[in-house]
This record gives sequence, C-alpha cells and structure tokens, in this order.
Amino acid sequence: MTVTGPRNAPDVVDVVALGESMVTFLPTRPGRLADVPSFDRGIGGAESNVACMLAAAGHTTRWISRVGADGFGDHLLDTIGGHGVDVRHVHRDPARPTGIYFRTAGDRAGDTHEVAYYRAGSAASAMSATGVDLDAVHAGRVLHLSGITAALSADCLALMRRLTAPAPARPLVSFDVNHRPGLWRDSPGPEVLLELARAADIVFVGEDEAEAAWGIDGDPSALRAALPEPDVLVVKQGARGAAAFVRTPSTPGHAPRPAATAPALRVDVVATTGAGDAFAAGFLSATLRGLPVRDRIRHGHLWAAATLTAPGDLAAPPARALADRLAALDDTAWGRLRLGPGWTQADEGAEEEVRTP
Repeated sequence: MTVTGPRNAPDVVDVVALGESMVTFLPTRPGRLADVPSFDRGIGGAESNVACMLAAAGHTTRWISRVGADGFGDHLLDTIGGHGVDVRHVHRDPARPTGIYFRTAGDRAGDTHEVAYYRAGSAASAMSATGVDLDAVHAGRVLHLSGITAALSADCLALMRRLTAPAPARPLVSFDVNHRPGLWRDSPGPEVLLELARAADIVFVGEDEAEAAWGIDGDPSALRAALPEPDVLVVKQGARGAAAFVRTPSTPGHAPRPAATAPALRVDVVATTGAGDAFAAGFLSATLRGLPVRDRIRHGHLWAAATLTAPGDLAAPPARALADRLAALDDTAWGRLRLGPGWTQADEGAEEEVRTP
C-alpha cells in the first residue's frame, strides 16, 4: 500500500499524531521508587514519540493534544516542538494539569519495575471531538493514533471513534493497539481496541497484546483472520521479528499468509521503553517513501534498535542512507547484524562496522 493524498497543499503534513504526552521522571540510579533520591526529567507519549522520530528523519509532522497551562505543559511543547514537530494546535487547559509519571530504571517487563502515573483528570483526558481542531487533524497524509487515548475518558473514546469513522476527508489511519490493561479498569477495553483496529488502515499489534486482549495465541495468521479489515496488519513477534499482512482478495479455505516477514535484530539493549513507538515510526517512514513491505518491517526494526540502544523513551533514528543500506542487506547479512550503543552514528563504513564479528 502506498500513501496517497496531497503533498503540497497548504498546511498538509506527512503525519499527524494525536494523543497524550506526559512529563517523565527517570531515576538517576537503579532501585525502588521509595529509595531513588532524585530523577531526571524527560517526556513520554506514544504518539508524540512517533512524531518526534519522524520529524528527525525529515518528515513533516504535527502533534495534537491538550496540556495544562503549567510549567510541565511548557516543557512538553518546548521539547516536542524542539524536535521539529508542529505543536501549534495543542490546546492549553487552564483548569487541568499536565500528566506526569515516575518509573524505575529496570526493564519494564521485569517484576521489580515500577511506574507511578499521575494522569487522572489530566488536560489530555479532556480531548473531545468538539475541542480538537479537526481540520488540523485531517491535514495529514497519515493520522497516527493509539489505543491509549481511547482509555483516557469517554470523551477521548468518542473522539477516537470520530477519527476512525469512514469519511471522505479521512487520511490514512495508523493505529497502534498499545493495550494497557491498567488504564481500562472495568471498561471493555479489549472490545474497544478491536473495534478501533478494524476501522484503521494500518494496525500495529504485538502477539502478547493480542493474546492478553483477545485470547488469540501466537499465530499471526490467526490474528489476521480475526482482523481482516485493515489494509496492512503488522504483527510484532518480539525477539522473533515481525510479519506484515496486506489485504488482497482471499482464497476460500486458505489461511491468511503474510506479505513479508523480517527477523528481529540482535541488539545490546540499554532501555526498552519506546521501542514499539520507534518501530511504528520506522514502518510509517518507509511507507511514506513507498518502500517494499519487507523493507518497511526492516526499517521498523532499525528504528526500534536506535531506541533500544539509548536511554530514555526517545532516540534519534538512524540516518536515511544508513538505514536504507542496512535494510537492503541479504538475509544472511541481516542475520549477522548486531547493534550496540552509538551504532546510529556510524560513518559510511557502517554496514561492516555493525556486523557481528
């Protein structure tokens, strides 16, 4: 699938990303939140992460949200805008605060990892279909959303349903499922996420999410059978890689088969937070450029590796020439790659430098 739509019309950007961003407090050393004496300030937000990485790669991007009329809101706008993202359509809310959260330094998947969110009643939870500039939302070749926004409030869910509903002016909708059980409480989160995914054009979902939310096991074809509507379904398989399904006329009696697969890279991991957002950004970048499906997956892996080998939620993507060169490797050379901290700064000899000896 190739992205179409106006490229040079006034106010049109490559990607509009809508969703909540929060100020993140990262510990200065490992340990329990109760024991860490100080924290460094950063930002965290699935959609703004995608916008920032795409902007760093030369795409035009816009982030739309609500933040408080407070210092933390200033920090979000200054930081995200500083990455080259258009933040002119972010609403400042004088009555609600900007969300914040604290987390420990350990791997998010570990038993000792702690996250403390302070986002209830945040400015972003007040986003609604009547409080967002829909013209600014629709002025993108791609609109990137995530399931997190739908969980913030009833108004946010109504907005998500409005943005994913069929409409003549609707841009290509990219949807990252981002199943967060803790956000849904007693709400029917899995059903809502399935509804929104079925309405999107490009969907990103992890096998673990699909099993937790919908009871679908680790078979990508079974997941595609349950989600036949999106033009492109990207199933992330963790350390095994990813598979992408592209909608084509089906053959009765035959299980869906992926259009392309690509194994994950071997990476010396520094931090895992934000890797899923980076994968989505890399895949969307390659989609905007009209690259083959396999290369779109490989760019997703490479951009995820950039984040995995850097601290914090956000990292600069690899230079386009470097990423294109690595994505074009044959299967054997791709399988030999091992990426560590600093690999995105490699020079013209990077293809050799990042290979496993």
